[in-house]
Amino acid sequence: MGYDVHPLREGRALIIGGVRIEHPTGLDGQSDADVLTHAVIDSVLGAAGLGDIGAHFPPDDARYRGASSLDLLAEATRVVATAGYRVVNVDSTVVAQAPRLGPHLGEMTRNIARGLGLDLNRRARRRPHRRSVKGSPRNLGARLSNPLRSLRRRSSDFVGIKT
Repeated sequence: MGYDVHPLREGRALIIGGVRIEHPTGLDGQSDADVLTHAVIDSVLGAAGLGDIGAHFPPDDARYRGASSLDLLAEATRVVATAGYRVVNVDSTVVAQAPRLGPHLGEMTRNIARGLGLDLNRRARRRPHRRSVKGSPRNLGARLSNPLRSLRRRSSDFVGIKT
């Protein structure tokens, strides 16, 4: 399972699933701090037994300062393919009190699918719903289930994003 959380900070862009969303605060981190894409990367690498996002893209490595998480996802997908796996399913949850993500789900889905090399014509669609987060919304997080199959197996590819 992939998981990521970043603190919100004023003066940063809010990028989720590769989509820049208008909001007074953004996510703090070395790269663009895209929690959804980071959770996908962690899940993909972990399911293949290849470590986590920090092992492949160390947070103290200046090469990744301001990097697009979608570029990191494409690289992680190549690493996983080289190990003999391919992504066949992504099921994710973004936990956020605000902003509303529903209007951005289509673009997020396309971005993540493209980074994973998935066929957009073969995806599950879910109706988004809002989750209430108690307390002060100081963090934004995402979690993901196991998304891999060995290249020796065949399965339909699909990606779905639920908020």
